[in-house]
Amino acid sequence: MSKYFSSDVLVIGSGAAGLTLALQLARHARVHVLSKNAVNEGSTWFAQGGIAAVLDDDDSVEAHVADTLDAGAGLCHEDAVRFTVERSKSAIRWLIDQGVNFTREGNGGDYHLTQEGGHSHRRIIHSADATGQAVHSTLIDRIRQEPNIELFENHVALNLITQADKDSRKVRCTGAYALNRSDDHVHVFQSRVVVLATGGASKVYLYTSNPDSASGDGIAMAWRAGCRVANMEFNQFHPTCLYHPRAKTFLITEALRGEGAYLRLPNGERFMPKFDERAELAPRDVVARAIDHEMKRLGCDCLYLDISHKPADFIAEHFPTVKARCLEFGIDITKEPIPVVPAAHYTCGGIMVDHNGQSDLRNLYAIGEASFTGLHGANRMASNSLLECIVYAQSAAEDIERKLAEIPAPDTSAQWDESRVTNSDEDVIISHNWDELRRFMWDYVGIVRTHKRLERATHRIKLLQREIAEYYSNYKVSSDLIELRNLAVVAELIIRSAIARKESRGLHFSLDFPQRSPVARDTIMIPANFAGQDIIVSKE
Repeated sequence: MSKYFSSDVLVIGSGAAGLTLALQLARHARVHVLSKNAVNEGSTWFAQGGIAAVLDDDDSVEAHVADTLDAGAGLCHEDAVRFTVERSKSAIRWLIDQGVNFTREGNGGDYHLTQEGGHSHRRIIHSADATGQAVHSTLIDRIRQEPNIELFENHVALNLITQADKDSRKVRCTGAYALNRSDDHVHVFQSRVVVLATGGASKVYLYTSNPDSASGDGIAMAWRAGCRVANMEFNQFHPTCLYHPRAKTFLITEALRGEGAYLRLPNGERFMPKFDERAELAPRDVVARAIDHEMKRLGCDCLYLDISHKPADFIAEHFPTVKARCLEFGIDITKEPIPVVPAAHYTCGGIMVDHNGQSDLRNLYAIGEASFTGLHGANRMASNSLLECIVYAQSAAEDIERKLAEIPAPDTSAQWDESRVTNSDEDVIISHNWDELRRFMWDYVGIVRTHKRLERATHRIKLLQREIAEYYSNYKVSSDLIELRNLAVVAELIIRSAIARKESRGLHFSLDFPQRSPVARDTIMIPANFAGQDIIVSKE
């Protein structure tokens, strides 16, 4: 049977953004955190590189801002970039205060800072090559110590709950329905405020560096509830994912290139210098397209990333995770190059929010990769993402704390109705549609696009959505069906956004429109039930 759970703040997502916000609010509110799987299975846990911040005396806020604007291909919102970078040092200080063990120079010296693509200075603070795990495990430990925070693992959110707000003539968010994967029932989670921290949507592509949970759930739920989304055509493809039949979604951190690794063709020749003067340290979109070009030119399955010219002790100290993982597949990175391919890695677009993470829907916030803040523009610069998670989680928490006492408790919502659905005996349809969607998105809406490919993708997503809607209406929901439904929404938004952009900019490269427009515009999708419009509530 469906159960009711009530809190002041409901956080959907348990990565760096969601846990940071929960910890910030724990002294002032009762917080429920929904984790789709086990709490340590999200994208944060697998982030290797580090966090960009102005920490060195030779660096500056202006330099970090300039690098970000340059990487964003003219589409970053400078106010969002400056807002984030100016708060970078305090965000890192907060993480250190929580107990995150960042790598130091020598024996207890200054924090070691590395350099990654697009950065003009060493400003990436890290914990060896497993920064995400260090940050996430620390935050999880802190969450478990807070009596005001209750963590619900293996709960998959389905839809947001909204109610008419008579005072403001708007719709407001008052909770969410979530499937408990342990008891297979949908429960009601009601709250004064809801925060989406659900991560990105890279699982919409066949090859991705992301875990299975990155299915765009928050973006799809917010869209269905009336929120605008922006710049969904900008999907970052990480240039270097390990190419091996048994190596599912293992990312080779960009920090290898920051520390001098070379990209090579099968014959051992370097090729990046002929594509960009920054060679291996060029922004990710440039490197990914270069690899894609060379693979198609040569007809090969992969290219190679080589750091074997560096001392073995240096490699072991700085990249223990990559070294150990590659050894599992018989690759010794101290002696031989690593086979790599590009893979979908980061969703630069998302739910439109302000500097406090507030969306178009009252009392609904979005933070982290699910959100669109304007920071990343047309191409995310390396290691700005974890910084964005912490900065906007803190800002959203401050805003929620200011407003929470004035937000009335929601009316009781209806239970999830399962009376007219049955258990499916045709789950093969879900797996088939899942595979078909991810394959045509990779083939038609990938690193290089054409109008004809996008038209084909449009036709296929419409057919798939009709099938999914029919299936969703008749059968009991499952986590696979929820994810498939959300991926179909996100896929349509990506396709529509890509068709709307008649230029090549940053991560969106079109053979039909290879030039960059002199005018930079965001691609904004507005749902028919736009939450920003006024409503009229009957007084009867």
